[in-house]
Amino acid sequence: MTGHRPPGTGRVNRIGAGLMGNSGRVTLNDVAAASGVSRATVSFVLNEDPRQTISAATRDRVKQAARKLGYVPHGVARALREGSSRVVVLNIEAGMEGHYSHSYTRGLDAELAAHEHVLLVRHGHHTPQSTQQVLDAIAPRAVIRFGETYLTGRELDDLGGGWSDGLAAHSALQLRHLVEHGHTRVAVALPSTESPLASTRLRFTGHAARALGIPVPDSFVAPLERSACAGAVEAFLTGAPEVTAIAGFNDDVALRVLMALGDLGRRVPDDTAVIGFDDNGYGVYTTPGLTTIHVDAEAHGRLSARLALGLHSGALRPLPARVIVRRSV
Repeated sequence: MTGHRPPGTGRVNRIGAGLMGNSGRVTLNDVAAASGVSRATVSFVLNEDPRQTISAATRDRVKQAARKLGYVPHGVARALREGSSRVVVLNIEAGMEGHYSHSYTRGLDAELAAHEHVLLVRHGHHTPQSTQQVLDAIAPRAVIRFGETYLTGRELDDLGGGWSDGLAAHSALQLRHLVEHGHTRVAVALPSTESPLASTRLRFTGHAARALGIPVPDSFVAPLERSACAGAVEAFLTGAPEVTAIAGFNDDVALRVLMALGDLGRRVPDDTAVIGFDDNGYGVYTTPGLTTIHVDAEAHGRLSARLALGLHSGALRPLPARVIVRRSV
């Protein structure tokens, strides 16, 4: 779970130590005893109930006692009162992790925290049963399925299924950059671990290739182990000598291919060009530097947070994806 720790949760000051129950949590009863009012009055003050007429002096006394004791509202009680907790759940399926997911999660977490909500991230395989267990336990404000926004374009004001600012558009941008540099025979390098995005990515690249008037790229798997990757690249290029450029599924895969081409004595970009995707930051350290596609995933995460909370997106707009030009193309 990520998010900011509420004030007072890390320690208990001396005034509260003698008042708290066995659980160690400061309760409304503790605040009532410290401020000399009823528990109901404390609840009305801390919840800022507009229907109650309570003097300013009493309100100040209750709030001061709550601050000194380090009182934190109980999440379950708040969930019952509001109909849901201040928790938003993000499900990230196995194989979806990467630089985009990390940046997206950072933006989602920051925006939720700004609106006093907490992010809970679930990794791995999620069944309807396991998701229901989470719903029953914490009554989250919303459950977000990671990747759905990026694939469909929803939340991004993109009614075309991701062709405006989603995965489809960015796949096309990657391929178009190669075509603009004279490469009409392109291959796509895929990760060795199973990814639910692989088939979708190939489909979008195929659509883009047909729109650009070039052959639909073939694909091959780039293994993680160095010698195996070199062998896979050599085998593919031997069988497809017409290919002059390789588009990586992401920067991790593109960097493996870049290393493999060097091991095989092939010059980049003179013999074979390479382009990455998702700009993980490491491409600047290679020789030659890795050209890649940068996506404003953090803004996508912030937009998802606002949508989950039912807030207007306002002036928040992701920056358009762009090509980070280095020397590998």
